[in-house]
Amino acid sequence: MVAITLDRLTKIFDGGPMAVDDVSMEIGSGEFVALLGPTGCGKSTILRLVAGLEEPTSGRILFDGEPMENQTVRDRRVAMVFQDYALYPYLTVAQNIGFPLRLGAEPSGALAARVAEAAEQLGITHLLERRPGNLSGGQRQRVAMARAIVRRPQAFLLDEPLSNLDAGVRAELRTEITGLSRRLGVTTLYVTHDQVEAMTMADRVAVLRRGRVQQLGTPAEVYADPVSLFVAAFLGTPRPSLLQGAVYVDRERVLIDVGSQLLELPRDDPRLRTLVRRHTERVTLALRPEVLTPVRPGAEPGAVLRGNVRSVEHLGHEALVYVDIGAVPTSVVESRLEHPDTGQHLSELLADDPPTGHPFRHTLARMIPHQRTDSPPATARTEYGFYPVYEPESAQDQPPVADLVVRVPALTPPRPGAPMALAVDLDRLLLFDRAGDRIRLDPSGAGPA
Repeated sequence: MVAITLDRLTKIFDGGPMAVDDVSMEIGSGEFVALLGPTGCGKSTILRLVAGLEEPTSGRILFDGEPMENQTVRDRRVAMVFQDYALYPYLTVAQNIGFPLRLGAEPSGALAARVAEAAEQLGITHLLERRPGNLSGGQRQRVAMARAIVRRPQAFLLDEPLSNLDAGVRAELRTEITGLSRRLGVTTLYVTHDQVEAMTMADRVAVLRRGRVQQLGTPAEVYADPVSLFVAAFLGTPRPSLLQGAVYVDRERVLIDVGSQLLELPRDDPRLRTLVRRHTERVTLALRPEVLTPVRPGAEPGAVLRGNVRSVEHLGHEALVYVDIGAVPTSVVESRLEHPDTGQHLSELLADDPPTGHPFRHTLARMIPHQRTDSPPATARTEYGFYPVYEPESAQDQPPVADLVVRVPALTPPRPGAPMALAVDLDRLLLFDRAGDRIRLDPSGAGPA
């Protein structure tokens, strides 16, 4: 198989945006890497660049150290699978699978044997004489996969191959694609916007936004140790609750104000030494369900948030409980770390931000975020940022609702309206600064890495 290197890869379409922005990545021989991100983040463009269907504006693609700029699509020996199957409707399944071999003048006996082998690996031998119009969506995608592997490629490039299938078939084909890639040992790049696919199938996940790789690591690494607010907000089912907060430090405590109540933490806790240096700074808290544990409503103050149950979702084996704690949520704009009116990095925007001078508990806790509209327009090559301007809440301007989500056993869910107290696990609490960068709570007290 082949090791694929992307070296400072950039693609700018004529008259269009920068689709891929200085991407560097190493994909090992036989490795399964998922390119994960929202629509328009550049993941499909990267796949087409690797395949040779698009020419990079700058940068290089190397297979086993050999540059590919002068290699045709056929010379690269890659196989692509698309979400729309791309089967010939007038050919049988066997003819569709064997089509790439016919183009190479494969002997008829060898062709038939290769087609039969590929069909057996995908479990579609009984469909060889049918035409695509007589197949289900899952069967058509299996035919497309068989057509890809019949060439014995050195790399698989899969562009959202399961998007058009229902949930049950997607789950089944996830297992089949992963198993097939492992059995054949083929280097695989898999494009998806579905985090479940990326987390369950890949050896490593590359999270992309605006054409750039935000984080590359194993599924466990990008989930448990996100480097930015965007990565944390994009991963998790359900997605984490993102809350506006502010840090206040006195002689005995580190307080995190979340709008209507405080997380009260002992100042001598070594995990909090990073926060001691952030007195009066605004932060974002990302709280996943597993970070929260229900405790008795009368629990002592500390790392506990209190609220009332807004709704309950019954999932059979468990229930998801949505708890209104009166906090202010982080906006979608901020969680994506981009502002519609500016392309400046947050550190530049905040340089002239005057100190508030407000008493912490009585004013900051009652403030809500507003977007700034007097910033310069976005530029083509930037990191995007959100400028949070805080103003006192008016009588007509009520804050939006921020729910915490917690998992509970299906047999004992609380009723809507019931009071609920939730203890916060500091070892798994995710905090981010105003630029969206991770604030790490380190048990050694060493501060951010």
